[in-house]
Amino acid sequence: MRLDAITLKQLRALDAVARGGSLTAAGAALGLTTPAIHSQIKGLEDIVQVPLITRMADGTGSELTEAGRALREAALRIEDTLSQAGASLAALARGQAGRVTLGVVSTAKYFAPRLVKLLQDAHPEIEIALRVGNRETVIEGLERGAYDLAIMGRPPRRPAVVAEPLGAHPHGLLAAPDHPLAGRTPDVEALFDQVFLAREEGSGTRILMSRWLDRIGEGRLYETLEMESNETIKQAVMAGLGIAFLSLHTVTEELAQGRLVEVPAPGLPIQRHWFLVRPERGGAVRPVAATIWQAVLGFEGRFLPQVPGQGR
Repeated sequence: MRLDAITLKQLRALDAVARGGSLTAAGAALGLTTPAIHSQIKGLEDIVQVPLITRMADGTGSELTEAGRALREAALRIEDTLSQAGASLAALARGQAGRVTLGVVSTAKYFAPRLVKLLQDAHPEIEIALRVGNRETVIEGLERGAYDLAIMGRPPRRPAVVAEPLGAHPHGLLAAPDHPLAGRTPDVEALFDQVFLAREEGSGTRILMSRWLDRIGEGRLYETLEMESNETIKQAVMAGLGIAFLSLHTVTEELAQGRLVEVPAPGLPIQRHWFLVRPERGGAVRPVAATIWQAVLGFEGRFLPQVPGQGR
């Protein structure tokens, strides 16, 4: 048997004979002549090398043989699969199914899973692939097309992106509850005597911290201790190794439980914004990415953390 030579036209002719009970009725159903239907069935029988139809006992028409019925069952399963594929393709074209890769800066990982859950509930047929990295990593991902969408602070100048604000993003200075600066507003000299626990170069939080310290300190030098993650920094602050400038969205639980406190330093908290961004390309946005873009904006920032003592 050369099953790979079977065509859909042949299988549909076989199914039409089964439904109509004759070659003539099958031809009428498919808009073909009776000889054309006979030719399709004959070609199919040559491939499978067994008879597929036989004359009825009363001579009034044709019916399928046992082999014909077995092949028709396979044909019906093929038609069902094709129908399902058609529905899937239509959903993809409408942006109702598919896969979207969402890149987020590491600070956003504290609320990104909540956002993904909201998206899954709203669009269960769309798969959301979440990717976390520092600011430089996310920008590189946007530039090379690895991410459909991204969530970050200040949008990059390059690559060119379309950006929409999602909500406020406060930053502040954190200390352990028993730290000498806790509960009071320190002057600049007292601040610059501290060790600042900081993220790596390239982190958006590190950039914002450096700009703030340069502004209030007018060029004063300060000591930093670099650490690889917000979690490590939080543990180090609670252990008394120094103070830290962090996104307040990363410390909501610690503030609520009293394990960390905000230091009311000059110019703080700094209010920035979260942005949803996508590459600005010449071609149209993929429908599925456009669907998720609109869904995220439609949540109006409800997925963002609530900082104790502050509005969103």
